[in-house]
Amino acid sequence: MTKSKLARSYLFVLCSVLVLYILSCAPGLLWQDSGLIQYRIWHNDIEGFYGLALSHPLFYVVTIAVKYVPLGEFAHRVNRVSAVAGAVAVANMYLLVKLWLSKDMPAVIAAITLALSHTFWRHASIIETYTLWTALFLFEMIVLLQYVRTKRVHYLYWLGFLNGLSIAVHMLAVIPLICYAVFIIGLSIKEEIHLKNLGTIVFLWIVGALPYEFLIVRTMIQSGDILGTLASTAFGTRWQQAVLNASISLKMAKENCCYILFNFSTPNILLFFVGSYALFKIPISRGLKYIVATLTVLFFVFAFRYTVPDRYAFFIPFYAMVSILVGLGTHYVLSRINHKALVLWIVFFSLLPVGVYAMAPTITRNIGTRNDIPYREDNAYFLQPWKTGYRGAERFADEALDLAGDNAIIYADVTTIGPLLLAQQVKAKRPDVTIISGTVNSEGAPPFDKQTVGALLENRPIYVVSQKPAYCPAFVLENYDFVQTGILWKVVAKKI
Repeated sequence: MTKSKLARSYLFVLCSVLVLYILSCAPGLLWQDSGLIQYRIWHNDIEGFYGLALSHPLFYVVTIAVKYVPLGEFAHRVNRVSAVAGAVAVANMYLLVKLWLSKDMPAVIAAITLALSHTFWRHASIIETYTLWTALFLFEMIVLLQYVRTKRVHYLYWLGFLNGLSIAVHMLAVIPLICYAVFIIGLSIKEEIHLKNLGTIVFLWIVGALPYEFLIVRTMIQSGDILGTLASTAFGTRWQQAVLNASISLKMAKENCCYILFNFSTPNILLFFVGSYALFKIPISRGLKYIVATLTVLFFVFAFRYTVPDRYAFFIPFYAMVSILVGLGTHYVLSRINHKALVLWIVFFSLLPVGVYAMAPTITRNIGTRNDIPYREDNAYFLQPWKTGYRGAERFADEALDLAGDNAIIYADVTTIGPLLLAQQVKAKRPDVTIISGTVNSEGAPPFDKQTVGALLENRPIYVVSQKPAYCPAFVLENYDFVQTGILWKVVAKKI
């Protein structure tokens, strides 16, 4: 295939997936982490409030720039960053497998597999960091493939630069960095590259990672705490135990298996196992084979034993590797059974997950999420990856602010704080209301703790979003009663 034809094919895949993701993209404010991401973008905040490991500075540089493009409303504008990055990632998947195998069908199946995997599609429909990271990671794999095919060292320069960019987007890039480092050091030992080439690769990696390095150096200078800054760089403020966790419960193992099966709810998952076998049969550099195999195992192990509540998102790198191997498996099978009917079945099965996602909310009773969030039907919200027309978070925030009394205080949890603050600040709605949480607050918010809540209640109405223990301060639950006021709970003196 000529370069121009390959470019046209790439653009066709890119535009096709972009249409899907733009149509499925959420149009407004979002809950939880996505809401806090929107809040950080609104405030041009590239550092965040959970430590450096969760700062993702390059992602915020990109999204903050998009914020200033006057196309549509703010929230929809920034949500589309994930859609565009997701489409680029899928097109890169197509290009990677196409360049590797020189066949269209395996590349198309690999691209569809990634595009329709539940967690990736869902994160392409809301503002999150993972689709941009995946796009960069698959660029890395493309230039690595090109290096092993051509032995042209400039591809390794690109590999260093792209992985530096990936580090500046998400610390997940450390995992492939380790593999690349071993590979490149091996090339140096075998004298396939020179010391000056190695120095150039390192220099370009440093250039790519500059946004993250800037935050690290600035924090070290401001705090004077080098070890604390390094810990924040690796783990954030409170995730060291989760990152280093080496044990797993049976409940977690079952949940993780359900995540994987739901993402690949198709007989095509068998092609992953065929592709894992074919990886060592298809002619290509042993170094690349080992990197692909190692990354598949490392990404799987990292996510499988990770203990954070939203660990399902950390399987996305593994799902990218599964998609590559499904492409290899497709090639291996079709090279031995070249029958049109088999091709049609593989294509049909690659599209099957869409039907599964459509039916899932009606056949699943309880997915284990909290059930006290108004305007969020959890089965549909979590099980269907598309967010077309979804404005539940925005509706909640508008209604909550309308319900609150004059000069009120609303205590929100991490799920609801983002849309509440953004509805107030982006729309200039109810500036008299103070919104408080354990994460971020309205500007000028008073201290809200066991010592101050009583005095505040004497002068201002106080509401909480939830009266459940995990989402409402213990000192409020233990010492006060609640009166339901629409979707809020008004805090009142305890009856004696």
